[in-house]
Amino acid sequence: MMKKKSIPASKPSLMLFLCQIVSALDVPLDSKLLEELSQPPTITQQSPKDYIVDPRENIVIQCEAKGKPPPSFSWTRNGTHFDIDKDAQVTMKPNSGTLVINIMNGGKAEAYEGVYQCTARNERGAAISNNIVIRPSRSPLWTKEKLEPNHVREGDSLVLHCRPPVGLPPPIIFWMDNAFQRLPQSERVSQGLNGDLYFSNVQPEDTREDYICYARFNHTQTIQQKQPISVKVVSMDSLNDTIAANLSDTDIYGAKPVTERQPVLLTPTGSTSTKVELRGNVLLLECIAAGLPTPVIRWTKEGGELPANRTFFENFKKTLKIIDVSEADSGNYKCTARNVLGSVHHVISVTVKAAPYWITAPRNLVLSPGEDGTLICRANGNPKPSISWLANGVPIAIAPEDPSRKVDGDTIIFSHVQERSSAVYQCNASNEYGYLLANAFVNVLAEPPRILTPANKLYQVIADSPALLDCAYFGSPKPEIEWFKGAKGSILRGNEYIFHDNGTLEIPVAQKDSTGTYTCVARNELGKIQNEVHLEIKDPTMIIKQPEYTVVQRYSQVSFECIIKHDSTLLPTVVWLKDNDELPDDERFLVGKDNLTIMNVTDKDDGTYTCVVNTTLDSVSASAVLTVVARPNPPFDLELTGQLERSIDLSWTPGDENNSPITNFVIEYEDGLHEPGVWHYQTEVPGTQTTVQLKLSPYVNYSFRVIAVNKIGRSQPSEPSQQYLTKSANPDENPANVQGIGSEPDNLVITWESLTGFQSNGPGLQYKVSWRQKDVDDEWTSVIVANVSKYIVSGTPTFVPYEIKVQALNDLGYAPEPSEVIGHSGEDLPMVAPGNVQVHVINSTLAKVHWDPVPLKTVRGHLQGYKVYYWKVQSLSRRSRRHVEKKILTFRGNKTFGMLPGLEPYSSYKLNVRVVNGKGEGPASPDKVFKTPEGVPSSPSFLKITNPTLDSLTLEWGSPTHPNGVLTSYILKFQPINNTHELGPLVEIRIPANESTLILKNLNYSTRYKFYFNAQTSVGSGSQITEEAVTIMDEAMASRQVDIATQGWFIGLMCAVALLILILLIVCFIRRNKGGKYPVKEKEDAHADPEIQPMKEDDGTFGEYSDAEDHKPLKKGSRTPSDRTVKKEDSDDSLVDYGEGVNGQFNEDGSFIGQYSGKKEKEPAEGNESSEAPSPVNAMNSFV
Repeated sequence: MMKKKSIPASKPSLMLFLCQIVSALDVPLDSKLLEELSQPPTITQQSPKDYIVDPRENIVIQCEAKGKPPPSFSWTRNGTHFDIDKDAQVTMKPNSGTLVINIMNGGKAEAYEGVYQCTARNERGAAISNNIVIRPSRSPLWTKEKLEPNHVREGDSLVLHCRPPVGLPPPIIFWMDNAFQRLPQSERVSQGLNGDLYFSNVQPEDTREDYICYARFNHTQTIQQKQPISVKVVSMDSLNDTIAANLSDTDIYGAKPVTERQPVLLTPTGSTSTKVELRGNVLLLECIAAGLPTPVIRWTKEGGELPANRTFFENFKKTLKIIDVSEADSGNYKCTARNVLGSVHHVISVTVKAAPYWITAPRNLVLSPGEDGTLICRANGNPKPSISWLANGVPIAIAPEDPSRKVDGDTIIFSHVQERSSAVYQCNASNEYGYLLANAFVNVLAEPPRILTPANKLYQVIADSPALLDCAYFGSPKPEIEWFKGAKGSILRGNEYIFHDNGTLEIPVAQKDSTGTYTCVARNELGKIQNEVHLEIKDPTMIIKQPEYTVVQRYSQVSFECIIKHDSTLLPTVVWLKDNDELPDDERFLVGKDNLTIMNVTDKDDGTYTCVVNTTLDSVSASAVLTVVARPNPPFDLELTGQLERSIDLSWTPGDENNSPITNFVIEYEDGLHEPGVWHYQTEVPGTQTTVQLKLSPYVNYSFRVIAVNKIGRSQPSEPSQQYLTKSANPDENPANVQGIGSEPDNLVITWESLTGFQSNGPGLQYKVSWRQKDVDDEWTSVIVANVSKYIVSGTPTFVPYEIKVQALNDLGYAPEPSEVIGHSGEDLPMVAPGNVQVHVINSTLAKVHWDPVPLKTVRGHLQGYKVYYWKVQSLSRRSRRHVEKKILTFRGNKTFGMLPGLEPYSSYKLNVRVVNGKGEGPASPDKVFKTPEGVPSSPSFLKITNPTLDSLTLEWGSPTHPNGVLTSYILKFQPINNTHELGPLVEIRIPANESTLILKNLNYSTRYKFYFNAQTSVGSGSQITEEAVTIMDEAMASRQVDIATQGWFIGLMCAVALLILILLIVCFIRRNKGGKYPVKEKEDAHADPEIQPMKEDDGTFGEYSDAEDHKPLKKGSRTPSDRTVKKEDSDDSLVDYGEGVNGQFNEDGSFIGQYSGKKEKEPAEGNESSEAPSPVNAMNSFV
């Protein structure tokens, strides 16, 4: 018969059912098929071959079978027919072959001992059970015997025999006392496999009268007790006392003391023995030895190793246990008993035999008429079993002939079977250790096709996955299967489909176009049947945003995303897992629609988080690792080793790095002698190092601590190490920053930075201060002072250089020789003033001053520079004095010139120069007078326009606040401005300097004018101010305009124009709200400069004009904007030449660092501009 394939499906397929018939004895047939198909009997349940029953209860011998039609049952007993109808105590269960023998109502179990066999038969054959041997359980009593007390000498061996009665099955043996307490067992005292109690050597504490052996019979749940056994252990001391009492004093006799004895085997006896065990059983080998001290047992296998995983030692290694033995376990097993005096061994030769066991058990055959088949029965054993066949329970040699059957040893060959060939065959494999019996039927069926897959079954499959469409079928002969797609589709063929032997159609890669209705057709020579199934293809579920690997710090928040895409007809469920298990039951874990958030992350949250998305058809998942990092835990177990005077070894154990590698360790120390509680940095080492040699200083009581550092931060400090006090020594260093600076003209103040207690290296810290005048052949003058930081030398010449040195010393000696430094005694004020002071005026605001340096000897200190005092005496233009404010510029170093910026033009100044040292300023040089030339004036202080008429305007102005010279004239420029802000022609008028008013005549009526006004000196024009004004309107024209404005037609025209403008505004507003953009250049206020861009004719925008101070009027139509920049005065002087004022600074070389700006001061605000607005009539005229 052809081999069938099997694939997973939602329901058992028909071909799977067929395979079950062929290959399995106890697999139930399909319920539908069972109702319709004939089947020979199959034994489904039977009692064990060796069946020991409780004689007090009814005997139930099981025999259950199935078949179609249901089988009938019969029994044989001891090889002959057992007529149950003739025995009132025996009944058979309805629809069953199970026998019930009634013992509890008068029957006796012994009467029913024997070998029973059950036969189940129907029209297609007969199956038989195993031979079932029925034996009632027996639990006989102990035979009465007189037990003598056991007197044993201390140290001897002893065996207490149990010898339980023979029961069925054998009893379980254990030893107890009268109080029903188990007797303690040990390497010295233990129970053997035969139930005897063995003493390798007895001790006085073994004396007792209640050694009781118990036998428990499990079938009858009874326990039998042997009579108590008494043991009396005689010690050597008591034995000697007894002998001495019975002998005279002259007899020299006594029992020998307890002596040690070498091992002797109590069981098994001799040096060799044999053991036979059956394959699959448990092999138990035992060795119990006597001896003093108690021997130790050791097991070995000659020529091999004890089997691993199957070998166990029990009873204090006296029993070797090997489970599930096989022929390979045969061999010689050696037990060795050993104590200090020697050893003894025993070899057990083990042979493993085997009852028959199956290699190939016969399997049921379901054949169609005319088919061929075989029944194979192969078994093995030791010795090799013999194979015999039976047909329907009868030896095949005497069974009815069947021309389609041929027996060939362990195989029956069937050829061209017919329905009458149906039968049940039995194979018997037996040897001297047992037998195997197997039933296998041959069922020849002729059946039209049947399809067992439900009609119109719906299959839903994910796109790009295999689709398996079931067509579970049955028929005899085997039907042919064809598949069609659609109502009028053609037969499916090709590489895109796989057709399985069980009828299943497989679409390896299902696509959207695979959706549809599929028809399965099954046909054989007896008929044809078809079935439709439906296939739907769904979009796969995908995670489009997966969780990502995250590293977070402890106590922060983390979120994992899991955004999915799925078929709209499928309902997904999202589950989050941690390390492939459920999330912790913790309110910190917040599961959202598309994410998982963990609040206040802790170390235990480390792990792999997986988002699992399940639908009814597929499942996808994505994982990410969360690593929680934190500052390291502090190191611990600090240990100091290798203590020397100037070094010590420190080692430690790192704390947990908390998922962020330790980068380095910082070692700190505390000086408990000088600065207790204050920790100082000592050194640091890489994070891979856990030991360091530290350099030490003398006279320090050290404690150390270690701090671990990773990328997150520093750990808490470790616990301090033990303290270590170093020995005292001479100071290693001298004070630093030694200086000599006099505070008075006749002293020298020597200062230094005192050594710390850590630097002192010992008690009694002092300083040796030494000095001598430089460049003079003097001896050193020295003094020893206490632990201070200053010493004053009095009576010194003024500002004289000294060589100075300060040396540290303590009770143990001096520090190394110190280096010398140069200091100076105190300074005094300079004695002379700089001479030959000269001033060169560069321009109206800048001058340069020169002087000769003073002799250095007259400075009497460190030359710091020169100060220039200068002040304004008066303005030459106004001849008026004011409060004198002196200004000071300081020039560092030995400079002999400097620049004086910020001077006022046309003014008279004075200055003097003084030299400066560390003590102060010297005398001033004689005052030097200089004058600055004229400059351009400031703008006029005001410009007012009054008395407007039809053709004239009156102008009034004030002179400049800072004329900066002699005014020569005023310049007035003006030009008209029309209603479109265009500028008219520019008119310029020069006015004498002594004038302050002007009446402009012959102007246009009702016209706006813009005026530009500035003052002039001989140097040039100053900044200008601007103003605007309007001439008044003619009265007659105003009257006419009023008359027109009151006319009805004019009013109507104006209303129409206003309405048109309103509509235009509404349209613009609507378009603007819709996003339209309009390039609009806003009009500037008419109060502006004439420097404007004229109105562009192409876009209608207006030009701009401004009223900046320095703008010059433009001619009509000019498009160039005015220049607002102020031109700087030219100067050839470098900024380095300028001194510093109050806030000025100097470089170390005495150069000036301050800033000098050539910008002019900001001009005053413009004068009062006209606030007059055009009249409504003017506006109307302009519009018209």
